[in-house]
Amino acid sequence: MSRRNWPAIRAVVWKDVTAIRRSKAIVLPMVIVPALLLIVLPTVIGLAARGTNSPDISQFLSRLPHGFASPIQRLPQNQQLIVLVNGYLLAPLFLIVPLMVSSVLAADAFAGEKERRTLEGLLHLPITERDLFYAKVAAAFVPAVAVSWIGWLAFTVVADTVAWPVMHRAFLPTRLWAVVILWVAPAVAALGMGIMVRVSARAKTTQEASQLGGAVVLPLIFLAVGQSTGLLLVTMPVALAIGGVIWVIALALLSRGASRFTRDRMSATM
Repeated sequence: MSRRNWPAIRAVVWKDVTAIRRSKAIVLPMVIVPALLLIVLPTVIGLAARGTNSPDISQFLSRLPHGFASPIQRLPQNQQLIVLVNGYLLAPLFLIVPLMVSSVLAADAFAGEKERRTLEGLLHLPITERDLFYAKVAAAFVPAVAVSWIGWLAFTVVADTVAWPVMHRAFLPTRLWAVVILWVAPAVAALGMGIMVRVSARAKTTQEASQLGGAVVLPLIFLAVGQSTGLLLVTMPVALAIGGVIWVIALALLSRGASRFTRDRMSATM
């Protein structure tokens, strides 16, 4: 196995990150959507619970599975809404964010180079095909994980701060939340990239890559929405195992994509 050319990989990653920072069409959705989901929404929930007429959600909780509702039902009424929404129901958003960001960036990885007519120069760089592929993957993976972790940190601070007059304690993060954010979320980002980078290599424009990849990525988003809240109800070993399975699938897709990536195939799609 050949050694990685890390200086060349870092140069390609830095070039892509610089291009991302200069593109408002990419940066704005990466900032605005997580800010609305992870800062504005928990602020509204916290302020609603601090009102004199805190919503009574006991009937709603009675319809939920006992294992899910029991810890919340033991809390005072004015704390139940905060813990239910900010502690559990917003969980799907944290797997949507890395998947969404990584998919957007990965769609631009090669298709964007073709659209900007910079692919020919990229293919002539003194770097192996495998290193070039992984550099493009890293350029999408690092910002996706960074946005997820920064968003989670902001969410935790905002949720705990706004809810403090009601909770009188910091209720986030929990250990399982840490597993979801630090272990499962990066795996989900890698899974999205494993699909979208290969689609981007075949597409001629970023829009085409997004449309083609959406047919595959959208079901993953719905799956993330359906399963992420459940992750907070399982044991720590199970949550770690779920993340491990996602990592194995993601790394298998990326490894296969790297083995099939060649300059000749890329040139044929220009």
